[in-house]
Amino acid sequence: MNYNGWIIINGSIATDKFLDYAAMVQEAAAKQDIKTICLKNDDVLTLLCPKNGYVSSIRNNGNILPDFAFFIDKDIYLARQLEQLGVRVFNSSKAIEISDDKIYTYQILAKHQLPIPKTIIAPKKYNAGSFSSLYIQKVIDNLGFPLIIKEAFGSFGEQVHLINNKDELTTIISHMQQRPFLFQAYIEESKGRDIRVQVVGDKAITAVERQNSQDFRANVTNGGRMLPFSLQDELKELAVAATQAIGADFAGVDLLFGQDNTMLICEINANAHIRNLYECTGINAADHMITYIKKELLQ
Repeated sequence: MNYNGWIIINGSIATDKFLDYAAMVQEAAAKQDIKTICLKNDDVLTLLCPKNGYVSSIRNNGNILPDFAFFIDKDIYLARQLEQLGVRVFNSSKAIEISDDKIYTYQILAKHQLPIPKTIIAPKKYNAGSFSSLYIQKVIDNLGFPLIIKEAFGSFGEQVHLINNKDELTTIISHMQQRPFLFQAYIEESKGRDIRVQVVGDKAITAVERQNSQDFRANVTNGGRMLPFSLQDELKELAVAATQAIGADFAGVDLLFGQDNTMLICEINANAHIRNLYECTGINAADHMITYIKKELLQ
């Protein structure tokens, strides 16, 4: 059976990195005789109307919907609209929504009793300023110093802050303004290093260890490097369980090194980039993703 798909990227950040990811998916699809086109989200018009609502490409194909959409983006409204029109979306709008919101992610992981760092959700604020001194002290009592402040929304580790004392804590809280964020225990054992596991369906297909001697964050964009990492069954099962907990078809799961050889789930990326993974391990996740998509469409 011949399938056709849309690969969706964001028009406002259509950089070489995102275009390269889309090209890898397109090449993998072509190898399996699946036709795809890459569309920016502003190449697509979403009309909401009780009788004649639709989603259409303004570049080509008119109102002809694809068999599936592959999202290298976080436009959950477009993803949700395509789903309402019967298009199978990878990953689903719900999975994108959960993974994009770190607070939501941790709530789901805690609900499934999966291991995460000790975390406190900051109360919602409607203006700048801090919390009561009693509240701040309770956070300190629970987590100690250093601790982490992490914004709910952000990428590449840019919205993650290492806090060493009470003055730094009150200062950064006041700078958060109305943005949602959380407090989290700092995992000393994982300073500057973590594991990125690529999951497709119910399989962990490959993994890398990320190391950064210059920063507490292991992200490659912050100067880290990647090394191939051999996964044991326990870590495979943990990464797959995390991916399934948020309802994702595939994801990049970041694991922290905890005490006594335990691992903690740090983050789940529903649209994790795969080029560096391929260059480090020789595993092309796009091939596995397309095989999975083809299998899902046949059901």
